[in-house]
Amino acid sequence: MPTTLEVIHQQLMPLEQDFVAVCSEPSIGFKREVEYAMQIFSSNDFLSKVATETWPATRSSILNLSSIGITLNPAKKLAYLVPRKFKDKFQVCLDISYFGLMHIAQQSGAILWCQSAIVRKNDKFMRTSIDKPPIHEFNEFDTIESRGQVVGAYVVAKTPDGDYLTHTMRAEDIYAIRDRSEAWKSFVSKKIKSCPWSTDEEQMILKTVVKQAYKYWPRRDRLDEAIDYVNNEAGEGINFAQERGDEKDISPASAETLQNITDLLTQGDKTWEDLYPLCSQIFKRPITSAEQLTELEAIKARDFLTKRIKAAA
Repeated sequence: MPTTLEVIHQQLMPLEQDFVAVCSEPSIGFKREVEYAMQIFSSNDFLSKVATETWPATRSSILNLSSIGITLNPAKKLAYLVPRKFKDKFQVCLDISYFGLMHIAQQSGAILWCQSAIVRKNDKFMRTSIDKPPIHEFNEFDTIESRGQVVGAYVVAKTPDGDYLTHTMRAEDIYAIRDRSEAWKSFVSKKIKSCPWSTDEEQMILKTVVKQAYKYWPRRDRLDEAIDYVNNEAGEGINFAQERGDEKDISPASAETLQNITDLLTQGDKTWEDLYPLCSQIFKRPITSAEQLTELEAIKARDFLTKRIKAAA
């Protein structure tokens, strides 16, 4: 009888074609990421058990890793696989660190670099001018107690044009966002024993200010997808896209794009009926006809099929 780890490995390996087809970052390799995932599962018996019991969520976590373009490499500390409780049931969840979000922002070309830090009551923090980074002075060897309570956090980023973008948040605004997150509400109501806000508060503070700062950075699809994922599927926060009033293009798919998809399906000996379940999973709503796709969604489906056909060739 195969072990739990053997079962997980057997379930992961057939995902290679789908992984390659949705991959947004060429440096992310399927076999290498499977090795990292197996390292994580082998060090956590509970996570391994959850992975086999909720396989659809485990599968989604691995494919989200590919589509977002982030690695599980433990040395980089950009992303992890963790057990997270949803609707009274644990499942595997892709956890992207604030380092991971900043890495995606840099790698996608939205910014050259950025730095996020917490400001405490006895620190000296000052914004000098709009085109210069802020001044943040404190003794790094002081204890947390001597530096005082958290009063806020900030992110400073440098754009490709050489400008500095600084975003600050007061502690009360950060905690207000925490209080609206589904994970925190479940923790406070004692539906779950812990959540990211209860176990890694400082990391979540930094991640929150990064998630808010990104709306001022040049837009990149990969970064948008990563932020949307941690806010919604990972249950860590709120949808800032809705708060800032962004509107998605919901133009219906053009006849030309739909015909391209039909041709690709024929080439791959598939039909639209084979594609609907995959579209439903990727776009997170039931898709039962081609007319339900927007033009942007249809283009993504077309690109997915093109990559899949090339990978199979």
